[in-house]
Amino acid sequence: MLLGKTIVVTGASSGIGARTAELAIAQGADVIGVDIREPAAPQANFIAGDLSNPAGIAAVVDRMPQRVDAVLNVAGVSGVIGAERTLAINFYGLRAFSEAIAPKIREGGSVVNVASIAGYGWRANLARAKAMVGVEGFPDIAAVIAANGVNNEEGYPLSKELLLLWTMMAAHQPLFKSRGIRVNAVSPGPVETQILKEFRSVLGDAKVNSDIDRVGRAGNASDIAPVVLFMASDAARWINGANIANDGGLEASINADVLGF
Repeated sequence: MLLGKTIVVTGASSGIGARTAELAIAQGADVIGVDIREPAAPQANFIAGDLSNPAGIAAVVDRMPQRVDAVLNVAGVSGVIGAERTLAINFYGLRAFSEAIAPKIREGGSVVNVASIAGYGWRANLARAKAMVGVEGFPDIAAVIAANGVNNEEGYPLSKELLLLWTMMAAHQPLFKSRGIRVNAVSPGPVETQILKEFRSVLGDAKVNSDIDRVGRAGNASDIAPVVLFMASDAARWINGANIANDGGLEASINADVLGF
């Protein structure tokens, strides 16, 4: 289902992004990897670029072919670099890149955003999420943070809350919907990548260990990549504006606690 398709994978140099790119190539796709760091293993179509600012995004999009089939937004950071930079990379940059490259996505194509179970609180924090997603373009993020009373340690979960809300909104945004481009999200739970160590410093060992204990083990990149690629494929052609919890049952466990069933 990916044979001959051209797929853009951000964050392709490590972790989930690297595994997603590797698996897509194995399934016959032409992969264009994007990352701020060079990959350890050479990639035939790799673009080094910074997607955390408008100039970097424009430079990457300019180097893209005129037609791609899917954009997989895997690149992300843990939050240890502070809320402003985290939001620039995990949400505002991701959104700006998706909107900039949208005209190059074929009709019936796909955008898949790797979100996180950490974004679970978007409903409880809906008013703030709506306000921050409602800021168009690539804003002055420091000003947006100040206006919405964001604490520095909230950067990571907040970035994923915004991403989940925007995913649903973008699915019905004319830029994508008018050409049948689906926009979906995949939300992993704790995954054994380098970034998990950083999550421990951001979220605390107790929180990370509790989440892992709920489902029996942490995930790995090979648990996540196939689901991301499924969402990009034509097999998921009737899935739009959805979030797939790829977390070993963690969201179900949290729902049981929160909703009392």
